[in-house]
Amino acid sequence: MSELECEVLVVGGGLGGVAAALGALRAGRSVVLTEEFEWLGGQLTSQAVPPDEHSWVERFGVTASYRALREGIRDYYRRWYPLTGRARATRELNPGAGHVSRLCHEPRVAVAVIEGMLAPYRGSGRLRVLQPYVPVAADTDGDRVRAVTVRHRLTGDEVTIAAPYVLDATELGDLLPLTGTEYVTGFESQADTGEPNAPEVADPANMQAVSVCFAIDHVDGDHTIDRPASYGFWRTYQPAFWGGPMLGWTTPNPRTLEPSTRSFTPNPDDDPWLVNADQRVSAGDGNLWTFRRIAARRNFADGAYPSDICLVNWPMIDYFESPVIDVPDPEKHLAAARELSYSVLYWLQTEAPRADGGTGFPGLRLRGDVTGSADGLAQAPYIRESRRIRAEYTIVEQDLSLEIRGDRGAVSHRDAVGVGMYRIDLHPSTGGDNYIDVASCPFEIPLGALIPRRVENLLPAGKNIGTTHITNGSHRLHPVEWNVGEVAGLLADFCLARATTPRAVRNSPGLLAVFQDRLTSEGVELRWPDVSGY
Repeated sequence: MSELECEVLVVGGGLGGVAAALGALRAGRSVVLTEEFEWLGGQLTSQAVPPDEHSWVERFGVTASYRALREGIRDYYRRWYPLTGRARATRELNPGAGHVSRLCHEPRVAVAVIEGMLAPYRGSGRLRVLQPYVPVAADTDGDRVRAVTVRHRLTGDEVTIAAPYVLDATELGDLLPLTGTEYVTGFESQADTGEPNAPEVADPANMQAVSVCFAIDHVDGDHTIDRPASYGFWRTYQPAFWGGPMLGWTTPNPRTLEPSTRSFTPNPDDDPWLVNADQRVSAGDGNLWTFRRIAARRNFADGAYPSDICLVNWPMIDYFESPVIDVPDPEKHLAAARELSYSVLYWLQTEAPRADGGTGFPGLRLRGDVTGSADGLAQAPYIRESRRIRAEYTIVEQDLSLEIRGDRGAVSHRDAVGVGMYRIDLHPSTGGDNYIDVASCPFEIPLGALIPRRVENLLPAGKNIGTTHITNGSHRLHPVEWNVGEVAGLLADFCLARATTPRAVRNSPGLLAVFQDRLTSEGVELRWPDVSGY
């Protein structure tokens, strides 16, 4: 076993982990960043999920460094891809012309941009990245974490890293049980939180579905995969609230819960310039092909792309048979989630009803080269819900629900350390719940949600902040995760420089004001202009 030391240890290289590392590195700190999978970037890359963002993302409501990531992705396309002249000249380039986001793109491009943002710090030696490593143990002393041990996922080699500040940016909040940090999972009760959409009885095992995404195109030939072993099970699977078989075009409408039938038209040859990726206007999921499309062939020179590339992150791949947190055999359920995704693909290729009355699209081709995996699916499962710290402040539905807050807007926090906006969007869960989709106000992120009630030097840097099962639905998206991570990295530096603690920063008006000024100087927005939720 080898040993390392640094000033800030970031465990987990998703969007929050990358942002945390960059924040600490910009401040001059030495950082070790560990990541389980081959790509940094988490939900944007190894999980293959195009960015879910609010309607004002091109103007305000994200941090400066997140904006740099987005613009870096566009610049990468302009520099290296055979874009049409019209696409190249468009400031708000949307390479995939997908409806879910104003910036739908291939995950490998984000990997390249993230690596570029980190490259100077790797070169200087102040950043060391360990991949693919998972945390397996922690050394604690009372209310402090002294070191974390990580293990190479393939070789079993172990490394112990000691640091005065440890940031948990893992997808599942893996450091919380390892360090003894108090946490919560699943659904809290209405008595606990007062939330209108909470149940009467808490259910810690009731968590949002995980999904294993994949990319496809549609070309000549028969590209049908082998029939998955569990296809018979999934072909007849029908949740009580679904409105039909799960493998079908009819699924619940997240906002009305009524059965809604989607269409599917590969390569519709639509005009990318007519796509309006604004969630206020439409969810954009009417045609599943264009919903999360990550390459629109009409954005590229003639013949450069024989087909669009479609990213499959649809309701039918949501796996909610069991949680994957704090269960005896999570790998069994992650394997089952992958089988579900293969079954969806096989159904699409062989039995899916077509508009012309036929069945199956054998020309659909699995694009594992796009997602960077040998088995054709995304490298990592898309994780919507993590373990969450028991925080000094827990964000509840009443803080941001548009129905509750109305014209007052979301609660304004004296300790705001960022902003976010997304509907409270929960997918079907392992407790048998249908969607919960609630309109939200543009909200502020309170520092109290980043501070554990007891542990002093461990900070959440992703989806593991002090939200509830319900409010996690609006705080789990790309720009919020980045904002949380960036603030955690900057807070670690701030506390090291002043020999203080995160708790003291929040609870001392003077220190808090200085830290908020620091955040503002770093391009972290703390307040919203006068805009309404949706």
